[in-house]
Amino acid sequence: MIKAHVLAISICIASAATCPAGGYSEPSGFLVRVDWQEPLQLPPRFRNHCTYENFTARPYCSDHCGIDYQFYYCSEASFGCCHLGRGYCDFNGLLRCHP
Repeated sequence: MIKAHVLAISICIASAATCPAGGYSEPSGFLVRVDWQEPLQLPPRFRNHCTYENFTARPYCSDHCGIDYQFYYCSEASFGCCHLGRGYCDFNGLLRCHP
């Protein structure tokens, strides 16, 4: 579990270092590239219907997506719903869902 967190943090740091300077502004340019987003990572307006995943006890929000769905926020232009743990933000800042 700790190795997964270290890997996630390393990926976030590496991807943040490759972002073009001045390419994004807060808060509309907020960009997240992870496969699991906790409620505090989401903008406040999307922190609805939050609960804990049954097997891992990780918190998530579904924001009106429905049961077994998680809300993902990649950027102001790309956000939505995917099955639990199946969504991610690609290198262009677009939401993708695993099949």
